Amino acid sequence: MSKRPLIGITTRSELETRRFYLGRDYSEAIAGLGGVPVLIPLIDEADYIARLVAGLDGILLPGSDTDPDPAYYGEDPHPKLKRVVPEKDRTDLLVLAEAEKLNLPVFGICFGLQILNVSRGGSLIQDIGSQVELAIKHDQGMPLERASHAIKVEGSGIISKAAEGMTDLRVNSHHHQAVGRVGSDLTAVAWANDTVIEAVEDSRPGRWVVGVQWHPELSWRTDMLSRSLLEQFISACPGK
Repeated sequence: MSKRPLIGITTRSELETRRFYLGRDYSEAIAGLGGVPVLIPLIDEADYIARLVAGLDGILLPGSDTDPDPAYYGEDPHPKLKRVVPEKDRTDLLVLAEAEKLNLPVFGICFGLQILNVSRGGSLIQDIGSQVELAIKHDQGMPLERASHAIKVEGSGIISKAAEGMTDLRVNSHHHQAVGRVGSDLTAVAWANDTVIEAVEDSRPGRWVVGVQWHPELSWRTDMLSRSLLEQFISACPGK
């Protein structure tokens, strides 16, 4: 019998109190679907991250109340850019580099999708409301788990298979940034009706790397697409 896979989840940093933290939903979703969540402190030291990631079976990059530094994709900050936490960006990028070396499954959620795209040389829309023509509301507020807008899925990859047989796909939405230029070896596979990219996945055979702009950890108990994606992710991370 295989062991439950160890899933590394990067944390956040509360600058005012000098605390690492993360909402409980990510860990509860991973544990509830058969994985073992392992929280990764934001210690941006390459040797530390390499040693830690080497003992894991998969990586989940969660959402964040911060934005990736636009300097990573060659832009100056937009007036509506939110707080940037350098150690958050650097730690997530180090974790992604190690996951790439080890071919670990990666699931990026919201900020996690965005930093994944940045790590592959892609760019971000720094503020949807002011930079996307006829944008819909992407920051829905409470209740967090409510499915607030539709998405359309294309292709024949991981997300398409997870959505097979499902109609009227709708997701929750808590973001003001989105994928701009898609990074190397990534393919956009889902969109909102205002053309904002809602999901990407790795285009290389044998790679389980997915990023979604919504929050499956909030809706996995009631939304079949979110649950299916988390289940597929954990199944792709067999315990050592």
